[in-house]
Parts: sequence; C-alpha cells; structure tokens
Amino acid sequence: MRDNYAPERLRVIIPVGGKAKRLLPLTAETSKACIRLLNRPLIEFSLLSLARQGIRNFIFGVKGYTNYRDLHDYFESGYGFSARYNISPRVHIKYQPNVDDLGSADSARINMEYYNVRDPVFAVQGDNIFDVDLKELVEFHRKKEAIMTIALREVENVEGYGIAEINKDMRIARFVEKPTPKEAPSNLANTGLYMVSPEIRKIFKEKGVKQIIKEKNRLDFGYDFIPYVIKTGRPVYGYVLKGCWYDVGTPKRYLEAVQDMLNGRFSSLTEFGGKISEEAKIWIQGESSESQKRRKEIIRKIRQGKIEVEGTVLIGRHCQISDGVRIVNSCIDNYTKIGKGAVIVNSAVMDRAIIAEKAEIKESIIGRHVTILSSSKKPTKIEKVSVIADDVTIAEGCKLTATKIYPHQYVRGEFVNQTLMPG
Repeated sequence: MRDNYAPERLRVIIPVGGKAKRLLPLTAETSKACIRLLNRPLIEFSLLSLARQGIRNFIFGVKGYTNYRDLHDYFESGYGFSARYNISPRVHIKYQPNVDDLGSADSARINMEYYNVRDPVFAVQGDNIFDVDLKELVEFHRKKEAIMTIALREVENVEGYGIAEINKDMRIARFVEKPTPKEAPSNLANTGLYMVSPEIRKIFKEKGVKQIIKEKNRLDFGYDFIPYVIKTGRPVYGYVLKGCWYDVGTPKRYLEAVQDMLNGRFSSLTEFGGKISEEAKIWIQGESSESQKRRKEIIRKIRQGKIEVEGTVLIGRHCQISDGVRIVNSCIDNYTKIGKGAVIVNSAVMDRAIIAEKAEIKESIIGRHVTILSSSKKPTKIEKVSVIADDVTIAEGCKLTATKIYPHQYVRGEFVNQTLMPG
C-alpha cells in the first residue's frame, strides 16, 4: 500500500500573490518571496527546510508579473536550487497556470485542479520563514483524521494575526481573522501553514464556496475558506508549531528575523559559509579565488583592528571594506563597497550597494544597487527603520529618520517619517 503522506508524495503549494504593501518600498518592483535576506531570496529558507525533509514537489501559486518573473527567473524548474544545496533526487518546481486567482485558497484550488493533485497538500505562505517537523505534523493530521490541520503559534501580541479558538482535543471551534486583543479567543495565531487532505478538492466545488467567490470576489484561506470548512462541521485541527516561524511582513520584523537567524535560531540553516572562527558568529563568504582574496583581506583588517566587527555579522562575496569601518549585528550582501569610517549597526545592506565614508546606517534596510554619498565634512545618516529601495542615490549630508524611499530616485535633504516616491 502506498503512503500518500510520504514526503516524496506530498505536494507543497506556495501561493505568492498580492503586493506585500507592509514591506513597501522593498516590494515596489520585487516579489516579496524574492526579497534578499541573509544574501539569498527569502523563500529559499522555507524551501530548504522542506527539501531537507524529503519534499520534492513544489508549486508556486504565482499571481501577477513581478511574482512570476522573480520566482521563475531564480528557481526555474528546481535544478539550480537542488545543486546548490546537494539535494538528491532533485526538487521539481512548477508554476500556476496563466490564470489569476482570487486569493490564497483559490490559488490552491486552481493548481490542484490543473496539476490533477490527488495527494495531500501542504500549503504555505510565500512570505513566511518557518521550521516545521513535517513527520510530526503529518502524524498529528492522520491521527486526528483531519480534513485540514493548521499550524498555530503562541504569540504575545495577537494584533494582525488570525486567531484560533480550540477545544481540549485541539479541534478548532472558530477562527477570528485579525481580532482586537479584547476579542481574541486565545493567543494561538495562524501561521499560514496548512496540511490538507485530498478531499479538499471536492469542497472547492461546493455551492457554499462558489457563493463566497461570487459574493466577495475572493477566496482567501484565513478570511473565507477556513471559516467555511469549520462552519460546515468538518474536522479542522490546530497543531502548535515548535520550530521557529517568522512573518517577515514589515521592515521591523525583517530586521528581527535577520538577527534571530544569524544567532542560529533557524535550525535548517545555521551555517552561512566562511565562518572566521569557532567562537565568533562572523561569516565572510567567498568561494572563487577572487572572492577568497577579498575575504582574506577583510579578515586581515579585522585581526589588525583596522575594521571593527561586533556581534553577529554576515558579509557576502566580493565585498570591499575600508579602514575604520564598524559593523555591528548586520548583514552585508555581495559586491558591496564600504568607505572609510562608515558605521553600520543592526541593519541589512543588500548587494552592490556603495556606502561612502563616514556614513552612518542604524536599524535600517538598504536595497540593491543603492549609492549613499557621504564625506567627513557632510556625513550622511540613515536611522530608525528607514528603508531605501533599489537603485536609489542618497546625496552627501542627507539625514533620513524612519523614512521610506521608492526605487530609482536621487534624494537630498533631511526627512523624518516621510515616504518619497518618484515625481
């Protein structure tokens, strides 16, 4: 008898739709799933966690040009990803047919129908990073004979989450999407990870579901589909997630995830390549002879005290770092240049950025191909969760506090709590 729930039979569907408004301007021209995080696309962490547990079939439920382009151009059919992480037999990645969905559950419906999926499905969100013990989740799902099992996570603050009300047996009695703290029936939040039995295909065809689509022009898991399945009396259970889970939905949460992951809290990937010593959590990447040369130069400067590196720091390949630079609890992506005396604290700097001398970046995110001009006479300061999107130039002497800048702009002056858009 074949085991439908064996990892190699399970299908993972990852709906990636929408604009990811809370992460703007980083997502102005980039799919949220492909935003750089620790020198790789955000979605890669979850894919890796599942692939290392035997999952081989993934479907990206992409909606819209940007999501499709970014995911397809990076992952294609899964060959490169499999080679990069030595995953054998290789991973197969498919994409949603050229049909726009009306929400995350509708994306699952379209893909199950198109690819004739008759095996169980694990539906996961494209903007979350998670570590789940798949074997344990599957056993729980089977034991409860659930039609759907929702991975839940205890949260301190319920705002912004879907909250589940469960009985002693972990069966979900009701589901409240984004309640106020007073209305919340518990502190168990929906993580957007759903183990679903194949019978779900029949539910998608029911009159009640068609009615929801007709009335709301939407079929979202949290808002629509889960409440419907519970209301029709089917067994929906909550499984409390033990591994780590990050909703990287805001710049602040993005920066928190960077810190946590560099501190080893994501068990599927705790080694980033190029660790400079056993005791320090400092990685300087480099594989080719040219990038190894850059790596050795940076290590030499650290040992001579010419560059100061504190806390947990990840520096990518081919970076140039000048004397007097101080980097604390931050991630610097590939091909970045940092000028004399620059300071980077609790921040993320994406690839090919140029940070000129004496610039100060604190608790902020700097996008790809950004140039920050600065000098000792007119130092530039960027702080308090400022977010600079791709291909922006910041003039000398600028001061940005809690400010967001959209792509392809030249910016000068002082801004506090502003959002700067072209034109």
